Amino acid sequence: MTTLDLAAPGVRLDVVAALEARGLDVLADEGTRAMYATDASLYRIPPTAVVRPRSRDEVAEILDVCRTLEVPVTSRGAGTSVAGNAIGRGVVLDFSRHMNRVLSVDGEAGLAVVEPGTVHAVLQKQAVAQGRRFGPDPSTHPRCTIGGMIGNNACGSRSLGYGRTSDNVAGLEVMTAAGDLFRTGYGADGKPFVEGGDDLLAGLREVMGRHLGVARTEFDRFGRQVSGYAVHHLLPERFDLTQALVGSEGTLGIITEATVRLVTDPSHRVVVAIGFEDIVKAGEASPAVVAHGPTACEGLDSRLIDVLVSRRGAGAVPALPRGNAWLFVELAGEDADDVMQRAQRLAAEGLGVESLVVPDPKVQARLWRIREDGAGLAGRAPSGKPAWPGWEDAAVPPDRLGEYLAQFDALVAEHGLTSAPFGHFGDGCMHVRLDFPFDRPDGTAVFRAFLQSAAELVASFGGTLSGEHGDGRARSQLLPTMYSPEAIGLFGQVKGVFDPTDLLNPGVLVQPDAVDEEVRVAGTFPNRRPLAFAYEEDHGSLAGAVHRCTGVGKCRADNSASGGVMCPSFLATREEKDSTRGRARVLQELVRGERLDWRSPEVHDSLDLCLACKGCASDCPTGIDMATYKSEVLHQSYRKRLRPRSHYTLGWLPRWSRIASRFPRLANLGMRLPLVGRLALWGAGVDQRRSIPEFATTPFRRWWKKQASSVGTRQPVMLFVDSFSNSFSPSVAEAMVAVLRDAGYEPQLPSAGTCCGLTWITTGQLDAAKRILGSTVAELAVAARAGIPIVGVEPSCTAVLRSDALELLGNDAERGDDARTVAAATRTLSELLDETDGWEAPDLSGTTVVAQPHCHQHAVLGWAADEKLLGRTGAEVTTLAGCCGLAGNFGVEIGHYEVSVAVAEQNLLPALDAAPDAIVLADGFSCRTQVADLRERPSLHLAELLATHLD
Repeated sequence: MTTLDLAAPGVRLDVVAALEARGLDVLADEGTRAMYATDASLYRIPPTAVVRPRSRDEVAEILDVCRTLEVPVTSRGAGTSVAGNAIGRGVVLDFSRHMNRVLSVDGEAGLAVVEPGTVHAVLQKQAVAQGRRFGPDPSTHPRCTIGGMIGNNACGSRSLGYGRTSDNVAGLEVMTAAGDLFRTGYGADGKPFVEGGDDLLAGLREVMGRHLGVARTEFDRFGRQVSGYAVHHLLPERFDLTQALVGSEGTLGIITEATVRLVTDPSHRVVVAIGFEDIVKAGEASPAVVAHGPTACEGLDSRLIDVLVSRRGAGAVPALPRGNAWLFVELAGEDADDVMQRAQRLAAEGLGVESLVVPDPKVQARLWRIREDGAGLAGRAPSGKPAWPGWEDAAVPPDRLGEYLAQFDALVAEHGLTSAPFGHFGDGCMHVRLDFPFDRPDGTAVFRAFLQSAAELVASFGGTLSGEHGDGRARSQLLPTMYSPEAIGLFGQVKGVFDPTDLLNPGVLVQPDAVDEEVRVAGTFPNRRPLAFAYEEDHGSLAGAVHRCTGVGKCRADNSASGGVMCPSFLATREEKDSTRGRARVLQELVRGERLDWRSPEVHDSLDLCLACKGCASDCPTGIDMATYKSEVLHQSYRKRLRPRSHYTLGWLPRWSRIASRFPRLANLGMRLPLVGRLALWGAGVDQRRSIPEFATTPFRRWWKKQASSVGTRQPVMLFVDSFSNSFSPSVAEAMVAVLRDAGYEPQLPSAGTCCGLTWITTGQLDAAKRILGSTVAELAVAARAGIPIVGVEPSCTAVLRSDALELLGNDAERGDDARTVAAATRTLSELLDETDGWEAPDLSGTTVVAQPHCHQHAVLGWAADEKLLGRTGAEVTTLAGCCGLAGNFGVEIGHYEVSVAVAEQNLLPALDAAPDAIVLADGFSCRTQVADLRERPSLHLAELLATHLD
């Protein structure tokens, strides 16, 4: 049922009612309108409604309603458009929800038929199974849609090998604004044909007959010239409507089906990384590199690398050749020796300072990940300020790229800005984001002035405003800098033939919106209340934090192939509202303070299925930390108010567990009694399908009191035993003691009252969390200042000491220093053992292990030390990506069970079923509980695995 705010601006009840009367999938609530108000661009235009068509017939129904009521229609795929191509004031058609099927793949013919919402990676997976692939591979390929690629004529890194999207489309099924359907394609003789649309064809021929000269001289001057309409494909001597429609940004028709060509993937690839003195030298060398026939030639410089290192540490960057700028060049072919020889010849040519041949696919993948994450990484400028799109993908003829890069850097400095350029240097295409001062009163004026100057610069080089992302709202108004008035007039006449009432994506290409209109980040958004977290990287601004989201949509992809976690809820539901991006968009509306507030149902609905796994904190290229923002929202919403009952039960679990641990048998008996147990679960806000772990009859601290301290010269270590380990799984903490003593350490324990406050943090009880955590870090800081390392048992609690404490206490004059001291001293068990001279890992040869890293460990602490330690044991280890699905209190709360299980089904459960005899390694208490609940299998903490094999 659609929920409407009758007073909300932009909502037309007649439109929504008419669409719903047709039985369409319509969304018009404030949350949805916030999520779809922007794409990956700077612009914010809340739609009237979002409709998710299930078929071409429903597309016709939608168009019929919108024509009658004069409501614009904008097509949208994954919403990763960086120029504002996929937003509009009327109805937005989201094809990614239902019309996302691969209809057929014919490997022998090298063709596939897809619906417009088909994700590139989904098509690729099916094509690869038949020995083929779809050639273009934009950096957003794990989540972008084929329809979106066709709309913008996307290219990607390997366009030197596979061309643009337009080179790989074999036919289209298109619906006009009038609701007429026509099909384009190629006959057996290779000649283009059009079925239907006779009046449209006649109109096009008449228009083109008046403008033959301009169409022959101003277009198709070099490979990446995609700005404006591809009118050269409408010339009588080369008429090809398929090619002409690709890159028209949804302004001429709505694609309902596409036939695409598939290519054969080369068997062998080698990357040559070439270092240069600067990015200008790299640009100048690109034509010489292209002469070697690479499939890709990508450029970047130290500015982007520095941002990556600041975000993820030096270990995120593999060894690079000497230099301050680099070209990553890929050579491919069927003969491995030939490919390697070509790579060595290129490396030996001496084009830069130093070259490095990279044959290892794993190292290649790390290099390409830098490039793929470029748009997100570049969201933070070298100045440290946020960087924005707008001048995103201009291109020049490749032989002029070096000169253009030099003058572009000078132009950036002239306007007082900074940037970190990168891009497809072999094609002359450069991507960049700039730190436009949108927080200043003159911010949009600076933005507009720069865009005008940049457009004039690229036009002076014979270049194009857009090389693959489309012009959208960011550049359409600037098209007169590179095209004559006659060419601009021709665009309008072509649009008039297809869409005379300007129904489809108005404001783009023809009669464009102003480039500085509806900029979503323009202005200031002061905190309306004191915030609980410090948000130090964003200068104390929640608005700055949530506007980190650039919309590139990595959270909509399955990141498990690269060992990622983000975003488990989206993968379970496939709803935009359950993606990190969708939540960020709603919070961006919240900080504006115009329609949503802390307690708005739309805000809480968007955050409800956030597992607070923190996967986005490490996997999102821009560093969105939705777990923190969710805690802040809950804190602001319920402060000094009655809370959901699970906040008092699960949120106060450490407190209740300490009480229950005094009488564990009685507590366990109560939970076993059918009526008492069910009532207790309901009262606690826990799903009845969940089992509750039993309290240990001998909690760890009681066991510890009976132990005699080890004597000798052992080095002291502070063992931070959390409430879960103490009350529910003391065997884990006992194993920690054994392993630490074996490594030459003597554990010490903080006082019994110490707690990291994690459950208070995740339920947004941040005043209490600060008190609890402040007391804890004050005590632990004494040990840390004495040089005693702190080692945690539970990964999520250890992560609090390393990260959350800094954010919660960073602004506290008294406890901030304590938190920083404790964070620097905190280690995981594997990290401590890795630093311990002389300790030998036990021999686990012949042991098969399935390891589920805890999400907080993945995001905050890292798994590298664990992976290294397990490698030293000789065990055969399968390390799982993704979240287990329980995630602390999330998976046990009423209303979350189905999603929790669906998350587990993504990676964890299939891996367990595939290895029924393997040891399950799970340091997280939640992970072990999920494994026991859903598969009734035991699992071990790393300490337990090691302790059972000590000499």
